[in-house]
Amino acid sequence: MSVTLLTNCQVAQMTAERPYGLIPRGAVALKDALIDWVGSEDELPTRYSAAKTHDLGGRLVTPTLIDCHTHLVHGGDRAREFEMRLEGADYQEIAKAGGGIVSTMTATRSADFDDLLAQSLPRLDALIAEGVAVVEVKSGYGLTIPDEIKILRVARKLAELRPVQIKTSWLAAHDIAPEYQGRSDAYIDEVAIAGLREAKALGLVDAVDGFCEGIAFSPAQIARLFDVAGELGLPVKLHAEQLSNLGGAALAASYKAISADHLEHLDQAGIEAMARTQTVAVLLPGAFFTLRETQIPPVDALQKAQVPIAIATDANPGSSPLYSPLLTMNMAATLFGLTPQEALEGMTRHAASALGLAGETGTIEASKRADLAIWNVKHPAELAYRMGFNPLFKTIIGGRI
Repeated sequence: MSVTLLTNCQVAQMTAERPYGLIPRGAVALKDALIDWVGSEDELPTRYSAAKTHDLGGRLVTPTLIDCHTHLVHGGDRAREFEMRLEGADYQEIAKAGGGIVSTMTATRSADFDDLLAQSLPRLDALIAEGVAVVEVKSGYGLTIPDEIKILRVARKLAELRPVQIKTSWLAAHDIAPEYQGRSDAYIDEVAIAGLREAKALGLVDAVDGFCEGIAFSPAQIARLFDVAGELGLPVKLHAEQLSNLGGAALAASYKAISADHLEHLDQAGIEAMARTQTVAVLLPGAFFTLRETQIPPVDALQKAQVPIAIATDANPGSSPLYSPLLTMNMAATLFGLTPQEALEGMTRHAASALGLAGETGTIEASKRADLAIWNVKHPAELAYRMGFNPLFKTIIGGRI
């Protein structure tokens, strides 16, 4: 077994015992792909005396970041739609001009596997460049079974081409395909549910997601999808309470969802339901910013109820063309009032919980994966403080620098 020792560093374990779980003069021992020991350098066990040592010059070490909500794989972009909106066009005008999700659906359907892969790799690389080692990728822009499966195949391939872990979510219940307009129940049965069974059989699905909104799917329709997810042994998560309050978060919690996401219009009943099941609240400041929303998620009430709060880029071509986890942390602080510590927890420890990975990653503890980010900063608060500046020095993924 190969043992590597990191010394002369500040270690932000991101455990709950003290602020940032910070060890001011720490050391971390890595054995192959796992963390073997972490603590104060003064307490370093003698068994590591022969280990290969890296002096980090006082740099900060954190868990690598986790982006727990993205729509990374899609065709095309919607830059012209962004421009039209700023020129004063309303939603109907944009839709009439071929914009909106139909635009992305059309581009995704027309792109073959290699095209989608080539378009998605630079987006993933942008996340990796800022210290990300785990990324959730959703389907949801194909809206046919073959195209939804194509998206997930690309997501699996991304994990082969880059040193990251990718968790996939089946999001066929993202919007109603044009050919199913007026027949949303049929779409749930014939595409979302039938496709889920096929994708699961192919080993392409890690979780099941949906969009519970008046412009998408009702709680009853989502419940039918989640019933099938339960039959297949798959965890669920949900886009909920972004534009209105349909009780989606409470519904998700009733299925013991690993997360409910967006949550701008979440009410107290939904908060209490999430607290009972420890369903993670995933907040998405990029979408809030891009859509110029004014209803802030109920952060104080979530914290009072001890609901874990994660944050993510929501990287997508329409409502959140954001591919910077560091800027996401800054936005979570400036727009939603999270402290820098809470923002970093939201992209490490709580983000791991939002993907069902709390036992594997998200904190620097013995027996967890040796996924570490090394930063040229003096204090962890700096990660959420600056905008447009990347202080990443190196990453260690699976014990490999």
